[in-house]
Amino acid sequence: MKLLLHSCCGPCSLGTIFQLKDQYKITGYFFNPNIAPEKEFLKRIEAFKKSFEYYNLPYIIDYDYSKHKNWRAHVKGLELLKEGSERCLKCYEFRLKQAAIFAKENNFDCFTTTLTVGPTKEAEKINKIGKQLEKEFGIKFIEGNFKKNNGWNESIRLSKELKLYRQYYCGCEFSLRDTLLRKYRQNKNDS
Repeated sequence: MKLLLHSCCGPCSLGTIFQLKDQYKITGYFFNPNIAPEKEFLKRIEAFKKSFEYYNLPYIIDYDYSKHKNWRAHVKGLELLKEGSERCLKCYEFRLKQAAIFAKENNFDCFTTTLTVGPTKEAEKINKIGKQLEKEFGIKFIEGNFKKNNGWNESIRLSKELKLYRQYYCGCEFSLRDTLLRKYRQNKNDS
């Protein structure tokens, strides 16, 4: 089966491909207009490419940074919510919807995402979004919790081995803000 793998970044791609490569003919798909700033976006594209090249798999990069404003409009009103909130669910929906559309239009048999490999990502909620999109667009969504079955550990091991860029925040300017605030408070409490 031809699988379109929506990939949030290189390290998470490695841990997911590791689990799916023997079952599917995988093509990577980078569509992440949530990532900010653009400099960070470009670093993640490079890590994404290296992860698919490591496995000798094809990939597609949907690169149009101007789509960040469309993503911002999609999460408008949710900017002050914390990471893991409704804002994140809207973000996942935005990106997975584009993956479903792309998969359907380009004759893939199914699609899934690397998002569930992250240790703080709730696979059940992400899979629910994917299944709703499956019904809406008529393209099968492969459910998974790719942090399990050694997915997370393999992503860390391989990304270190390949010297891939590993980001320290989820991706959007709001997760960056929250991460920096947490670090600031931690440093202040440690003083």
